[in-house]
Amino acid sequence: MRLDLKEILDKDGVIPFQYAMDLEGLDFPSISRFLSPLQAEGKVTSQAGVLTLTGTAGAKLQCICDRCGAEYIRDAVAALDTAVADELQDEENPDVYLLEDCGLDLDEVVSTAFVLGLDTKLLCRPDCKGVCPSCGQNLNDGPCACRPEPDSRLAVLGQLLEQQ
Repeated sequence: MRLDLKEILDKDGVIPFQYAMDLEGLDFPSISRFLSPLQAEGKVTSQAGVLTLTGTAGAKLQCICDRCGAEYIRDAVAALDTAVADELQDEENPDVYLLEDCGLDLDEVVSTAFVLGLDTKLLCRPDCKGVCPSCGQNLNDGPCACRPEPDSRLAVLGQLLEQQ
């Protein structure tokens, strides 16, 4: 979606926005499906010649836990807070989005903020125990029957116990 900012470029003002964006083409390894479109709402504010975009973006996701591999549903919300400019004063600032013909491409701004706002590890719950490395049982469902591997550094002590 393109947001026209022509009316607030030279004076103070606010332009609100609200729209839904389809993210099916987004390739994120831990997200198996988007259950709802990405809903974005916010505003672009011009104050003393400085443009700032603020708001939120959220979607319902079907995810795969990075520890145990279980599928779960999660609501993900990201904050939008970025600077917008018609030309760059500082060439080394990647956090500023540039206007093209007095307009801003909201798809790029919102999708980038949403992806960067996601956790790097998506977990079904904060205390997820993962899976047993030997048998593969989900340890959230209960302990497995595997005997823990002894620490190789303590193997000499194990030999002493076997002799008795």
